[in-house]
Amino acid sequence: MTLLALGINYNDAPLSIRERLAFPAEILNASLQELWHIREITEAAILSTCNRTEFYCELENNDQQVIIDWIADNRRINPREFTPYLYSHRDDQLIRHMFRVASGLDSMILGEPQILGQMKTAYQQACAAGTLGKYLCKLFQHTFSAAKKVRTDTAIGSSPVSVAFAAVRLAQQIFDSLSEQTVILIGAGETIELTARHLYQQGIQRIVIANRTFDKAHALAAQFNGYAITLSELPNHLAEADIVVSSTASQLPILGKGLVESAIKKRRHKPMFMVDLAVPRDIEAEVEQLDDIYLYTIDDLRNTVNEGLNSRREAAEQAEEIIATEAEHFLAWLRSQDAQSTIVDMRQQARHSRDEALTRAMAMLNRGVPAEEVLSRLADNLTNKLLHIPSTQIRQAGASERHDLVAAAREIFKLQDPQ
Repeated sequence: MTLLALGINYNDAPLSIRERLAFPAEILNASLQELWHIREITEAAILSTCNRTEFYCELENNDQQVIIDWIADNRRINPREFTPYLYSHRDDQLIRHMFRVASGLDSMILGEPQILGQMKTAYQQACAAGTLGKYLCKLFQHTFSAAKKVRTDTAIGSSPVSVAFAAVRLAQQIFDSLSEQTVILIGAGETIELTARHLYQQGIQRIVIANRTFDKAHALAAQFNGYAITLSELPNHLAEADIVVSSTASQLPILGKGLVESAIKKRRHKPMFMVDLAVPRDIEAEVEQLDDIYLYTIDDLRNTVNEGLNSRREAAEQAEEIIATEAEHFLAWLRSQDAQSTIVDMRQQARHSRDEALTRAMAMLNRGVPAEEVLSRLADNLTNKLLHIPSTQIRQAGASERHDLVAAAREIFKLQDPQ
């Protein structure tokens, strides 16, 4: 039996390959079933995200080629196109790899928490497909436990490592409660989407998305129970905003000093927190001169991001120690399973000897042999049966000078050392 992880990720594989090896949710169940029905595969799960696709399998042998052939057939791609980017991990390396992935140590953004949720989804989908068994099921559960311990015992996820995260963290320092604030996000690109996601997770209730294209603004706002406006409508809504975050590709400022000054007057000088994440700037630099305006640029946040990265790197060192310990715990469980199968076989052999002795004893009773004599013979017969094979093996070990086996026998049967 071999536990194997086979995959590609953002480190080496280009997007053009990653997207061809992606497994959308609508085909995942059928794909898992196909993979699991390969004769050599006894358990299977698939993790598929924008940054990685990984196949976790228990195989009867050590041959990963069956998985490669299946991927090529399922995704209709020539193996030569993706095999140069593949990596594989087996047994103890696999265990450590899964723990690192779930803890965010193998992510593009160190310590990001989304991957743990994605791994839990992969586990749930494999459970629903019926493709998990004893070993992968236990490994996933231990993976989640290890990742939780990393999150609890280290600061791996506490420091901002993106400008969007840094902006939200700064807003939390300025406002007592984000849930009571109104935010206007200008733009509809990746940075604004990430900012909206962070704000939404922090409980903010009112999100307005302003964009040059209304349809894009509406599609993004719908994800966070917000509403959309066009940039031309911005002057009519700016005074509503307690928080403004802007990130567009505009070559000219979106918000000038005059427009912001007018909004502040409408707000009766209630403070406004503004973050300009665009290059070139979306908000005129002169806005910073206005009273009751707290304006930060992308350069102001970069120091926070760099400090966050350093903090996470330090936390990652602690996390690696936790993972090493947790991996050893799982390996100990795996080793115990090997011992368990030996115990099961030994007990089965003992029961067989017992049944033979008992059958012989019952026959003697039926022939009228006195019960005392039957019990005595049963005890002698069963003792001889149970000890015959171990005695023969120990005798052969002594003749072959296998002193280690003789010593092991004394330890297993807890025999006192000879005087």
